[in-house]
Amino acid sequence: MRITQKAVALTSLQGLNRNLDAFGKLQQQLTSGKLINAPSDSPTGTNKAMQTRSEQAAVEQFGRNISDADSWLSITDSTLQNMLEVTRRVRDLTVQGASTGNSSEASRRALATEVASLRESLLGLANTTVQGRPIFGGVTTGTTAYSDAGTFQGIGGADVLRRVSFTEEVRVDLTGPEAFGPAGADLFAVVARIADDLVTDPASLDQGLVDLDAAMKRMLGGVADVGARAARVEREQQINTDLALSLETRLGEVENVDLPNTIMRLQMQQVGYQAALQATAKAISPTLMDYLR
Repeated sequence: MRITQKAVALTSLQGLNRNLDAFGKLQQQLTSGKLINAPSDSPTGTNKAMQTRSEQAAVEQFGRNISDADSWLSITDSTLQNMLEVTRRVRDLTVQGASTGNSSEASRRALATEVASLRESLLGLANTTVQGRPIFGGVTTGTTAYSDAGTFQGIGGADVLRRVSFTEEVRVDLTGPEAFGPAGADLFAVVARIADDLVTDPASLDQGLVDLDAAMKRMLGGVADVGARAARVEREQQINTDLALSLETRLGEVENVDLPNTIMRLQMQQVGYQAALQATAKAISPTLMDYLR
């Protein structure tokens, strides 16, 4: 087989182009800071990166859900605490009315007026909303959990849930009947009866105190339940933060370049390319005999 000058030149140029391509790829990696600039660079790495990015998107959504759940539970807790304070005031007034059987009708009416006013405050707090949704309304399209008459407006039997991880969901709501009691025997009905009894039947206030204590006990149970769920959400938030950092590290291992190693490889490739240029120039330098052939 005859080796011609043209064959030598073509072979040399092909080798130089391969070296130049490798040099250019290293330069691109160093400039972008990424090992994978196109799927063809590493199909396996591209697949891993896509899966990791999908998990990162899910973790970001979990973070938003956790923030929403924390806000919902925090507002529910503070609202229940405020309602307990108001209910304690109602109890103090009830005790005052029950212990002053010989007080004047005007005095009892004044107590009844304040109790009725406190009932309105309790209804207002029970209709507290988060992003337009009543926190004690359950799954409902309405904007209030209780009507002015104290009737529950929400829908029972369905929980408001927030997904906080790939495997965990947390309930963030507390319905009115769970927090304040069933219709007809709830906190608002009890306070309304106390307001009436202060004027019409002071002897029934003892039963009103029993019912009020039961309502307060129920609310305290709601506070404990909400607090336990809030603690769970806080733990999930830390887990989610750790998972986000882990995914970021995993993605970096797949995509990011090893800067010192890449710089060293680039310099070696550059030296090799320059040496190849010099060797090729000497090997295929034309002479007068090349033109005479």
